[in-house]
Amino acid sequence: MKALSLDRPASIGAAPLQFVDVPDPEPRPDEVLVEIDACGVCRTDLHIVEGEVPAPSYPVIPGHQAVGRIVDRGRDACDLELGERVGVAWVGAFCRRCAFCLSGRENLCDNPTFTGLHRPGGFAERVTARAAYVHRLPDALGSDVSVAPLLCAGIIGYRALKQSRLVPGERVALYGFGAAAHIALQVARAWQCEVYVVSRDDASLERARELGALCVGRSGTPLPHRVGHAVLFAPVGSLIPDIMRDLDKGGVLSIAGIYVDRVPELDYAMHLFGEKTIVSTTANTLQDAHELLELAATGKFTTQVETFPMNEGNQALLKLKEGRLRAQSAVLEM
Repeated sequence: MKALSLDRPASIGAAPLQFVDVPDPEPRPDEVLVEIDACGVCRTDLHIVEGEVPAPSYPVIPGHQAVGRIVDRGRDACDLELGERVGVAWVGAFCRRCAFCLSGRENLCDNPTFTGLHRPGGFAERVTARAAYVHRLPDALGSDVSVAPLLCAGIIGYRALKQSRLVPGERVALYGFGAAAHIALQVARAWQCEVYVVSRDDASLERARELGALCVGRSGTPLPHRVGHAVLFAPVGSLIPDIMRDLDKGGVLSIAGIYVDRVPELDYAMHLFGEKTIVSTTANTLQDAHELLELAATGKFTTQVETFPMNEGNQALLKLKEGRLRAQSAVLEM
């Protein structure tokens, strides 16, 4: 089968993903084999390709927002049917034995397996996945291309909002407006929240307005009101002091990315005093995924995507890095 394989990390400008033939995968007893129709392109894929998030071994096939149909299954994967549409997401498996898993905090698992990092991912024609960790995707969610961003951008954006302790009817600020933020905004609006969006990109700010943001502004500009909740989606540590300045007393900043560059020094009185909290968002639980997909199936969300053929994966990631996508998400079509 065809796949995009990374032999070693390098700048995406050097086009390090190789479009190659690799052996067809075969499902183990507890796995399914999925014929992929579309796979979202995530900033985490960019961090993996460029080495900011190193894989344990190479070559590796990135991709963790894959949508397709089950074409084969192991003998223990009897809960899923051949031909069923499913999604293969970032979480490949949790150990289910460590203290975190046993206490209901499986996203903090000591020995997790992530798709496209520890095991081959969705930048390929087919992928195997543990049956217990794939997600059923009903037709109500929309087309394969429109569903793909929900499988990481959507799930992580949803968990990041929860980590910020946002409750319906309150005010939240989103910093950076890419794939995850544009879904998180729609979740927050479904919860009747006021949403502020901060971005360096005028086109993204206009899109935020269209999706119901109450107020938008450029990076570095103070918010018109303090907020009790904030989510940082951009991997830009220098934004954190400004965010903490605009948080109200008792406010929570949730950092959504798997990677953030250098965080500058914070002033205790200005940025932290008043019981303000900074918390990271780490992976997700299966329950997070179920809740997000159930909410999305109500038809309240839209995803704005730009599609690429699979052999243009390098170009898609480069446009993502440079902020040149015509939409909020990039998706590879197989």
